[in-house]
Amino acid sequence: MPTPAEPSQPQPRPLSLATRVMLFVAAAVLLCAGLLATMLQNSIEAHFAEQDAGELQAVAHSVLHTLQDPALQPQQHHASLHQVLTGHHQTYYLVLDATEKPTLSADGADLTPLFRLTRPVSQITPADLISWDQGAHTYRGAILQGPRGLQIAVAMEMEFHLHYLHLLRWTLWLTIAAAVALILLAAWLGVRQGLLPLRQLSSDIRQISTEKLHLRLEPGQVPVELAELVQSFNQMIENLQQGFSRLSEFSADIAHELRTPLSNLITQTQVSLSKDRSLEEYRELLYSNLEEQERLAKMVSDMLWLAKTDHGLIKLQPEAVALEPLCRQLFEFFEFIADERNIRLQYQGPAVSLRADKVMLQRALSNLLSNAIRHADADSTVWIRVNTLAGHLEICIRNCGPVIAPEHLPRLFERFYRADPSRQRHSEGAGLGLAMVQSIVTLHGGEISAVSVPDAAQSPGHGNTDFILRWPLDKRPLNQLS
Repeated sequence: MPTPAEPSQPQPRPLSLATRVMLFVAAAVLLCAGLLATMLQNSIEAHFAEQDAGELQAVAHSVLHTLQDPALQPQQHHASLHQVLTGHHQTYYLVLDATEKPTLSADGADLTPLFRLTRPVSQITPADLISWDQGAHTYRGAILQGPRGLQIAVAMEMEFHLHYLHLLRWTLWLTIAAAVALILLAAWLGVRQGLLPLRQLSSDIRQISTEKLHLRLEPGQVPVELAELVQSFNQMIENLQQGFSRLSEFSADIAHELRTPLSNLITQTQVSLSKDRSLEEYRELLYSNLEEQERLAKMVSDMLWLAKTDHGLIKLQPEAVALEPLCRQLFEFFEFIADERNIRLQYQGPAVSLRADKVMLQRALSNLLSNAIRHADADSTVWIRVNTLAGHLEICIRNCGPVIAPEHLPRLFERFYRADPSRQRHSEGAGLGLAMVQSIVTLHGGEISAVSVPDAAQSPGHGNTDFILRWPLDKRPLNQLS
C-alpha cells in the first residue's frame, strides 16, 4: 500500500527588517568598540612598559654608579643605595660578580629567578622586561650587563599597574556595554521611524479593494527609496483594473451572447407549442432551432479553443505554406457572398511561402476576409496585399467601408468587444473571430494590428481599414513550434 505523504515542514519565518538592522548595528558596534578597547589597553600597557624600562634602567645605573664610587667602602654600598632608591617605590636589585655570586641585594624580594628567565643586556628596553609571579606578588624586571662581569638584576612590583589595568578594563567594557545599549536603542528608534512610511504604505494598500481599484498611491508622498515600489504597485493596480474591467465586460458579453440564442429557442418553442402546427411548420421550427444550436455550439467551441491557447495546450503543426494559392482558395469560398454586393476580391504581392500551421493560418485569414467583406461598402474591393520585409512577412487585408474610431482600434481583438454596442450579432458571428486571429498570430510569433483612416474620395465617415499581420519568415524561430 502506498504510504501517505508526510506533511511538509513549515519554513521558518525570515528575520524582521528591524531585527536584521539591529543585529548588523550590534555586530558593527561591538567590533569597533572591541578594537578600540584593545588598542587603548595595548597603548596603556606599552606606556607602562616604557616607564618601567626607564625607571629600571635608572636604578641599574644608580647601582653601578654606587659600586664604582671610590669614596664608598663596600659595607657602605647598601646604605648608600637605600638612600638613592628612596624615590623608587617597591624597586629591588641584585648584583652578581664575575663568578655569579651575589654581592649586593635589596631587602624584600628574591630576584634570582630572573637569571633563569632572561639574559643580561647592555641597555634595558621595554622588550627586555620579564614578568613573573612570586608568592602573592608579581614582578617585572631585567638584567643589566656591567663592567668586569658584573650582572645587575633590577625589578619592581606590578600591583599598582595590574590594579589600574584591571580597573581600566572593567571601566572600558562597562562603558562599551552602555554605549552599545544606547546605540542599539537609537538604532531601534531609527528603524521604527524609518519603517513608518512602510506601515503607512501598507495601510493605504489595505484600502484598495475590487470596488476601489481606481485608487492610486502617491509616489511624491513617500521617501525616494519607496518611490519605485509605489510606481510598480500603481502599475500593477492599473493592470488589475484593466483585467478586472475586461473580465466584467467579458462576463456580461458572454451572458448576453448566450441569452440571445437561448431566448430565441425558448420563444420559438413556446409559440409553436401554443397551438397545433402542421408538419411543415414543425420542420421549419426545428431548422430554426438547429441554426441557433449550431451558433451556440460554435461559440462554445471557439471559447474552448481560446481557453486552450491561453494555457498553452494548442500544439502547432508547422509546414511550408504557399500563401497565394491559399488566398485564392479563400476567394473561391467567399466569392458567392462577395458577389451578392458586387465586392471584388484581389491578391497583390509576390509568390511567397511561410512556415505555419496551415489549418490555423487558413482559419485566421478566413476570419479576417469574412470580417472585411461583411463591413465593406458595396461595389468596392477587398485586398490581400503581401510585402516581404526584413525578417518577416507583412500581410495586409484591406476593405473600404465605415471608419473605425481610434479609441476602438486597440480593443478590436478583445473577446466579444463591440465597436458599436447597439449592434446585435446574428449572422455576424459571436464576436470571437478577431480574438482567435490574434491568438493564432501570437502562437506563430507574429503580431497583428489594425489601422482605419478616412478617404476623401469616399463618402463621409468612410475610408480604408487595414488589418496587418506581421508573420515571421522561415529563418526566424517560431514560438511554441514543435
